[in-house]
Amino acid sequence: MMRQLMFFLTLFSVISSVLTAKWCYNSQSTTCGPDHWSDNCKGENQSPINIEQTKTSRNNNLGDFVFQGYDKAPPEKWVFLNNGHAVQLTIGENGLPSKNINISGAGLPGVYRAVQFHFHWGSKNENGSEHTIDWHQYPMELHIVHVNLKYQTVADALNDKNGIAVLGFMYKVTKVDNQNYNTVVDALKNISYKGQELPLVTTFRLDSLLPSRSLLSKYFRYEGSLTTPGCGEAVIWTVFQDPIEISETQYHEFVDTIHFSQLGEAAQKMLNNFRPPQPLNKRKVYASKDAIINQSPVPSNLSLVTLFTTIMLCWLL
Repeated sequence: MMRQLMFFLTLFSVISSVLTAKWCYNSQSTTCGPDHWSDNCKGENQSPINIEQTKTSRNNNLGDFVFQGYDKAPPEKWVFLNNGHAVQLTIGENGLPSKNINISGAGLPGVYRAVQFHFHWGSKNENGSEHTIDWHQYPMELHIVHVNLKYQTVADALNDKNGIAVLGFMYKVTKVDNQNYNTVVDALKNISYKGQELPLVTTFRLDSLLPSRSLLSKYFRYEGSLTTPGCGEAVIWTVFQDPIEISETQYHEFVDTIHFSQLGEAAQKMLNNFRPPQPLNKRKVYASKDAIINQSPVPSNLSLVTLFTTIMLCWLL
């Protein structure tokens, strides 16, 4: 009887630890990073991925997006939040998504309502985008999350393979501030620690954060998943080819200001909050009708040396 009791107590302890296990990024701890995420994160259609431009398939049906409400500042009370894994802004009010900010067209199987956007970034010395293009990782990545109009929340849409549509944008660091990011950057100091949130007094046009409209027809499309546990495979991904420009100073505001930890805990800066690229498996990546796909990866220093050596040998012979 005592052995049986000890067995069930041990089993209960194991089950409880699994149910309450915390996930994290490798920059926090290698014991709970992406390699240790649950079985729900080990499917065949996981995200992010590396996009090899020359291996994508052209799809002329992937044309222009219809951005409804992106060009207006709605009268809602948006809220910035440090959720302990990323900086997130909820698009909507009182737990309900905005009714007026939608995307459609561009080969999407319906209309999708914007519900939130968030950022992934690296550190001062390392890049931190989740998707890579020709194995090039960018400093930061923006995800704008939308759910099919049939659903209210991301959780509601997870059982539909076409339930969620995410727009992914890369960032390029320059010397000049992007004035359209002033509201975002200014908010960071008020949500420095996990659990802190900041209701915005006024909203802003969502398209002000994006590249110019003329660049939004160049993108890649594939079927994937959420990039955080439980990694639900219900996402139509659109990864745009042209990056958004922000200054080095603005980028460092993310790196220097935001923490994984709560106020009062041992401070741990939020750095490298990205999941590494996952296997493509049997999936195809499609290029939009305007995407440029005849680009080859930028040669590494080793490749350049090899190329130079080959040329010299041919010249000497």
